[in-house]
Amino acid sequence: MDHATPARFLAAHEATATAPVPSLLPPLVPARDHCAVHLRQQLPPPRASLRISVIIPAKDEAATLPSALAALVAQVTEHGQPLPPDSFEVIVLANNCQDATAAVVRRQARKFPGLVVHVAELCLRGATAHVGRARRLLMDEACARLEQVGQPAGIIASTDADTQVAPTWLAAIQAEIAAGADAVGGRIITSNDDAGPAALRRIQAHDAAYRLLCARLEDLIDPAPLDRWPRHHQHFGASLALTARAYRQVGGLPEVRFLEDEALCQQLRRHDLALRHSPRVRVLTSARRQGRVEVGLSWQLSEWLRMSQQQREPHVENPVQLMRRWQLRRQLRACWAGSPGAELDAAMARLGLPVATVLAQMQRAATFGALWEWALAHSPNLTTALVPLSRALLMLPRLIRSGVVAEWQPLA
Repeated sequence: MDHATPARFLAAHEATATAPVPSLLPPLVPARDHCAVHLRQQLPPPRASLRISVIIPAKDEAATLPSALAALVAQVTEHGQPLPPDSFEVIVLANNCQDATAAVVRRQARKFPGLVVHVAELCLRGATAHVGRARRLLMDEACARLEQVGQPAGIIASTDADTQVAPTWLAAIQAEIAAGADAVGGRIITSNDDAGPAALRRIQAHDAAYRLLCARLEDLIDPAPLDRWPRHHQHFGASLALTARAYRQVGGLPEVRFLEDEALCQQLRRHDLALRHSPRVRVLTSARRQGRVEVGLSWQLSEWLRMSQQQREPHVENPVQLMRRWQLRRQLRACWAGSPGAELDAAMARLGLPVATVLAQMQRAATFGALWEWALAHSPNLTTALVPLSRALLMLPRLIRSGVVAEWQPLA
């Protein structure tokens, strides 16, 4: 099946990525976690004025980090005034590097004395040598540093070493958090420097159009109050931020080999925390097809390139079935909030599950997010089939133009 998206790999790692986690992280790094202790020992204490901790995992990124750090030096408010340089810091973790990554960061720190930048070096071994572990170590430390200066509402902001954030990146994140969001996914644009063949660019553009149209349709059917249109669809490590409080509440970043950003967002949804997909928060990232992680943007671009060379088309989730899924989610949420019995009966029928089983789960689930996750895993009526991307792009505008979506019909 030509379903070349990272979602394809989530099921294989579902047990790890969605396993129950403690509601709170320990107040201090466990002594047995030698990597975490070693990381902390390499960093100076946080400044009292700290409000945002930017984290960058880096493996053999000596060539890309100068541009990434230069973009962070240039941060301004949304009115164009320089962002107070002591209000944020940058922590780079050079993990398992064979090049001069750490030395480059130190050189850039001397070049930009106004930027508070720290670098630590670690060698992750065996099964822990992956980006999920590196980003988890960084986010744990960033969270602890914000709490140390009495800022539980302070922001942990993740980006990547091959990414250049927009000048208002931090200010726009702060504005979305101030408006009520617990977490913010930024719009990620790929650089044209190495965009690849026209066929690859066409697939990438069509996939982005599909996902943006899906976001529009979802907003029409079951809008999230703090993530209304205009919005986008991305919440990946190149631009993902959340408060220290939210990070503690979800138990930290799931330590999976890849797609750790998606797993963290699953945790946010499970806890009913508000994830804003903000068009105001933007970054430019590399279009390289030889990346540092097993599954990520570089992997996706390589898969699309392979498909284009074989004249095959990616497949995506059927928009009509997604529409029905979002209709049912809206209805189930109304039941969760205490809707009349008729609404509850209709939702039970649409789920295709025994009423007693659903009612028992509604009693057990601590959040609606947890209830919906259970429904997705158990209801036969919430599955989606795959259709060619070109077909989906023809279907979505018609569904959006209809305004009021058609009555739900049982899925075939």
